[in-house]
Amino acid sequence: MSKEEKIAQEILDNVGGKANLERVIHCMTRVRMDIIDYSKVNIAGLKAIDGVMGVVEDESLQVIVGPGTVNKVANAMSDIIGVPLGERITHHSSDAHTSDGPQSDKERVEQEAQLFKTQMNQKKKNSKWRKVLRTIANIFVPLIPAFVGAGLIGGISAVLSNLLVAGTIDGSFWKELVMVFDVIKNGIFAYLAIYVGINSAKEFGATPGLGGVIGGATLLTGITPDKPLHNIFNGDALAAGQGGVIGVIFAVWILAMIEKRLHKIVPNSIDIIVTPTITLLIMGLATIFLIMPVAGVVSEGILAVIKWVLDIGGPFSGFVLGATFLPLVMFGLHQVLTPIHIEMINQDHATFLLPVLAMAGAGQVGAALALWVKCRKNQKIICLLKGALPAGILGIGEPLIYGVTLPLGRPFITACIGGGIGGAVIGGIGHIGAVAIGPSGVSLIPLIYDNMYLGYIAGLLAAYAGGFIATYFFGTTKDMTAPQEIEE
Repeated sequence: MSKEEKIAQEILDNVGGKANLERVIHCMTRVRMDIIDYSKVNIAGLKAIDGVMGVVEDESLQVIVGPGTVNKVANAMSDIIGVPLGERITHHSSDAHTSDGPQSDKERVEQEAQLFKTQMNQKKKNSKWRKVLRTIANIFVPLIPAFVGAGLIGGISAVLSNLLVAGTIDGSFWKELVMVFDVIKNGIFAYLAIYVGINSAKEFGATPGLGGVIGGATLLTGITPDKPLHNIFNGDALAAGQGGVIGVIFAVWILAMIEKRLHKIVPNSIDIIVTPTITLLIMGLATIFLIMPVAGVVSEGILAVIKWVLDIGGPFSGFVLGATFLPLVMFGLHQVLTPIHIEMINQDHATFLLPVLAMAGAGQVGAALALWVKCRKNQKIICLLKGALPAGILGIGEPLIYGVTLPLGRPFITACIGGGIGGAVIGGIGHIGAVAIGPSGVSLIPLIYDNMYLGYIAGLLAAYAGGFIATYFFGTTKDMTAPQEIEE
């Protein structure tokens, strides 16, 4: 059994096994599980697993195992439970209990009492806001690897394009290579609405293909500028992609309700023909003529406010955003910003929010470097830094958060200060954007928009320095700097 398979089995053992899971997915660092009964989850046991860096208790239980490892652990869990990642796990009545005989009255009462207690606990966890966050995460998390890969390929294409313009390289080979790279990059970004429609349908319980069609409808395929469709509210021509992914998600949510209702009233013999046709007809018209215009106004309003905050606030806004982003990552709430980043890219070809927020991770790197210098006699801390620091430099912050700074306490606060300083530099320079989402840290450099590489690097260095200085002078205790050997 490999190390990853061992972690997967131990995670399952501590969450109540397959019978206590509704779904398993993963992002860049976390295995995310939808839990049926939280009373069966052993949080202390999860945290004690060798290879687990931290646990986030939310509507979905999130176990942090780090980049690279998370793919292998999640796939191993999928193999063990026999259900593909992202798919809902079907449970049979025999899964509900393991008793071999009929239940006594006492057992029934105890089971009902436990069920009531579980339901009460779930109600506390299942706030509407948390449901929204979980839905957004489930829609976009599966797309993050595509954002990362396609974004970096797009970054390489941008660098080659700049070299072609400068005359550093020349020839048809390089020009065609740039075109090929752009084709690959556009495989995700040009058709993102379709992918979001499919994932939204899965999340809302609709047919994935129908969600994809609604997403594709927002692209207005075949509509040309000389023969446009018109906004029924003001008569202006509709633009392809108007309303963006926000509109697609809302449209597919309504589609799911219509489809479910039709499945109940349409006879089975004609259901496969009538239901999808009526659903698409209703939602196709509603999406194009109602949802797209309204969602367009909403998304443009949100982006206008963010741009205003960044432009008017400058260094102050940058400091606040950079300093407060680590707590969002800590609780997994940063996923809610994904649609905003995407809309900024759709409208302005870059997200000017991401580079500011990326400074939070850079502040952690500075804090980690200070710990390396000041706590060099503490072999336990040094060992943790060896595993977490390289990932932090590349923009994966969870290993440092859960493995180093948060458990130690003070370094987490000083890392936030470093992130604020880097954010202030980015905000002060202004107009530093990223052409794709996913990477952070130094990995984001190839994706910086409009050749503003030096500005972004200046922010990184400022965050490194701020996190280092704040942690070196204020972020350690005598216990941290005292000699300590690694326990065998």
